Amino acid sequence: MSVLFFKRFLQRPFQIASIVPSSKALVERVARKMDFSQPRVIAEYGPGEGVHSREIARRMSPDSHLLLFELDPAFSRDLEGQFAGDRRVHVVHGDAVRLPQELARRGIAHCDYILSGIPFSILKIDKKRALLQKTHDALVPGGSFIIYQITNELKQHATLFAHAESEYFLQNIPPMFITVFQKAPALNSGRRREMEWTRFPANRQA
Repeated sequence: MSVLFFKRFLQRPFQIASIVPSSKALVERVARKMDFSQPRVIAEYGPGEGVHSREIARRMSPDSHLLLFELDPAFSRDLEGQFAGDRRVHVVHGDAVRLPQELARRGIAHCDYILSGIPFSILKIDKKRALLQKTHDALVPGGSFIIYQITNELKQHATLFAHAESEYFLQNIPPMFITVFQKAPALNSGRRREMEWTRFPANRQA
């Protein structure tokens, strides 16, 4: 854990999901939820010191784009320094609700994946629903919204999505729920139906 991460947690404990960054095992598990075999547009909400961002950038193709939305000014400056030489990575010091505007500003239509580690449980219900709506709308049909959270309460609000899969990942401190919400493919995008939910047993690998 970096000194910067620890200091920012002490100063803003309710805006940073955990006292320690994601473990290497969690980072790799989350990255495996994405297909990097072709150019992708990926957004990340609340990257913090960038442990997931670095892994995504390492895996994605030269023609891909990664948009990082970070509210904390110290983290934003640190991310800008980390990715200063990578033209694929765009650091946005601001709220994730700006995603549609930031995509439009860069001439990008949709995201293939959106990743979030922000603690949705602390957001007011209106803010939560507004961000979920913008997230859903920004995804390409069939695209995925991937979250890692201490609680699994977001599933009751993410009803816009057609399908969700969740697992409880123990190789992290604290353990995290990893949930993948999938937007309906184009053929089904006009139909509203109850979200299909799949839960996997807790991961217990050493």
